[in-house]
Amino acid sequence: MSKIGIILGSTRPGRNGEAVARWVLDIAKQRSDAEFELVDLLDFKLPHLDEINSPIMGQYTQPHTLEWARKIASFDGFIMVTPEYNHSTSGALKNAIDFLYAEWNNKAVGFVSYGALGGARAVEHLRLIAGELQMADVRAQVALSVFTDFENYKVFKPNDFHAETLHTVLDQVIAWSKALAPLRAA
Repeated sequence: MSKIGIILGSTRPGRNGEAVARWVLDIAKQRSDAEFELVDLLDFKLPHLDEINSPIMGQYTQPHTLEWARKIASFDGFIMVTPEYNHSTSGALKNAIDFLYAEWNNKAVGFVSYGALGGARAVEHLRLIAGELQMADVRAQVALSVFTDFENYKVFKPNDFHAETLHTVLDQVIAWSKALAPLRAA
């Protein structure tokens, strides 16, 4: 059975992403076709990238990098929950991604984003990053608006149709995770 990590890509105090990530996890756990785990970047305390060698070499030296690498390596695919900050993803998520290389390879990734325009521009940047990391990004995406899916921009109250879209994202991530399994085994 595929194991899918739901990465909470914001570390900002009072972040909207925590409610969004828990919503994703609650819906995902209703399924029986994969295992799901919430991965909160706050739990890993990653500093600004501090490895001497390029991640492509896989020669990690820092304990926090080794812990992060073990966690990411344990998954077959991911759902990245991202805010949109200044037309891109959060610096915390980008930094966490940049720490590793092989641990991301040949895995599927889907996106749940939020922001003024549903976080669409953050996801466009993440899709470019995913390509460089040899990840298969799925087409479906949940895009949540701070204007219509959050009360007073803070209290998460998603429109009902987002749950159906999330199931489509999960279907695609799970299917691609299974399809890429032979490449990960090689």
